[in-house]
Amino acid sequence: MPGVNNNQLWKQYTKTRDPALKDELIVQYAYLIKYVAGRLSIYFGSNVEFDDLVGYGAFGLIDAIEKFDISKGVKFETYASVRIRGSIIDSIRDLDWVPRSLRQKNKELEKVYAEIENEVGHSATDKEVADKLGISMEEFYKLLNDVNVSSMMSLEEFMEQNYERGLEIVSDSTDDKPEAALESVEIKEILIDAIDKLPEKEKAVITFYYFEELTLKEISAIMNVTESRISQLHTKALLRMRGKLFRHRIMLES
Repeated sequence: MPGVNNNQLWKQYTKTRDPALKDELIVQYAYLIKYVAGRLSIYFGSNVEFDDLVGYGAFGLIDAIEKFDISKGVKFETYASVRIRGSIIDSIRDLDWVPRSLRQKNKELEKVYAEIENEVGHSATDKEVADKLGISMEEFYKLLNDVNVSSMMSLEEFMEQNYERGLEIVSDSTDDKPEAALESVEIKEILIDAIDKLPEKEKAVITFYYFEELTLKEISAIMNVTESRISQLHTKALLRMRGKLFRHRIMLES
């Protein structure tokens, strides 16, 4: 963890750009890489080695240290976490993990969840979704595992499209952007309502992951189920949430 003389270290590095000081900062903040990689592992399960995620994230930490501006008064941990997360996701994208057909299946699943829950008025069950898709339960669970990575990309793209990124979130005001501010409030209200109406286990996973900021391994231990089961619950929750956003977009366009 960062030491008590950390601020002084940053000042010295900013002034001198001494490689030895840079190495010291990397060592001090290395824990951030494992933390971010641990949280992102919920999307990958056993498909990507944890050490690989850490390796991808290391580039983000180095980039963050090189570009961080101490004079802006922003907490480095916040800035670096965004860079590390971005580095990991960009690296996975570069591997071309998510083919177009899988992205299409992801969108189809979102639509199916939205249609079923609109028709029946309650959270769609696994069987209802499988029947709507015309596939067996075994095929349905395999599909959930397949679209898990695609869900991460889709959520990341959604965030990029609807919110300011990085430090701009901290500094920008929406006072001069009333339409954007109103849309942001509406989206937040929809997501809050969607989370509140999730099935109990899915709601617990979302709460632990996004609000308590726990890792896949930690959530698995608390809920006493496998990490792959936690990933599956997380994927279904995201599909339901984006399904509600899908319905919202359709209503606006109609």
